Amino acid sequence: MTLHETPNWEQDGRDWPNREFSHFVSAGGLRWHVQQMGEGPLLLLLHGTGAATHSWRDFAPMLAERFRLIAPDLPGHGFTTTPSYERMSLPGMAAAIGDLIETLGVTPDLVLGHSAGAAILLQLCLEGRIAPRGLISLNGAFMPWRGLPAHVFSPAAKLLAGNSLVSRVFAWRAGNRREIERLVASTGSTLTPGGIDFYQRLIRYPSHIRATLSMMANWDLTRIEQGLAHLQTPLYLVVGEGDLTVSPREACRVRDRLPSAELMTLPGLGHLAHEEQPAEVAAVVRQIAKRLGLFEQS
Repeated sequence: MTLHETPNWEQDGRDWPNREFSHFVSAGGLRWHVQQMGEGPLLLLLHGTGAATHSWRDFAPMLAERFRLIAPDLPGHGFTTTPSYERMSLPGMAAAIGDLIETLGVTPDLVLGHSAGAAILLQLCLEGRIAPRGLISLNGAFMPWRGLPAHVFSPAAKLLAGNSLVSRVFAWRAGNRREIERLVASTGSTLTPGGIDFYQRLIRYPSHIRATLSMMANWDLTRIEQGLAHLQTPLYLVVGEGDLTVSPREACRVRDRLPSAELMTLPGLGHLAHEEQPAEVAAVVRQIAKRLGLFEQS
């Protein structure tokens, strides 16, 4: 089997979820894959490390009934081109998303980030590049690793990210369906076979693997931890009770630094809660938006 480097829109995107709402935008030196749908208050969605817009496949159409949605593939993920290694840091990713928002000429009313996507949005809020009415963190990765992982994880990721052979080996292993199933199960979530298919489709490409590893290697959350106390945007911590990727206890650490943050628990759901039970998570988002006064009174 010939191993290609990057996903191809005409081939891999032929049946991409919500493809009819996809388009490509040039911003900040990157070619972005962006999905836009719906009418209403503007909601910006950012997926987490290693995912792409496919993760919103059922969730986004439910929210599009009340919101205008914008959901990009993060740099190096899915069908968005990859920036230099240095730009895969938290400030670099935030700057890239900021450039995209400015190019689109939009002002988000509400933002929602899953995992690392939440950290990117929080960084944008702290920098003043966006000023939404609220920030929803879905199993957000805000806090630095503690103990041994902090001294092992980042250096290991740097080593792996810098080795092109490693990303190709990971991509080759993605041909084994059981490997992908184990990877998804390790998040504490249970997905349908179709949901697993999209992860397998992306992980078989070295560019997607390299972007994931580069984010992990560059991810310094110390600035987020230090900046939490200065966050002016209302923060809603929506947490899957069974999340095995970002411990639910981390949300408590966030509240220790930002007591105004509101914690909402999703019983029985894991890290990919929005893929497991999209209707349940969408209902939480609508509830928050209503409390923020984003919906006109009927």
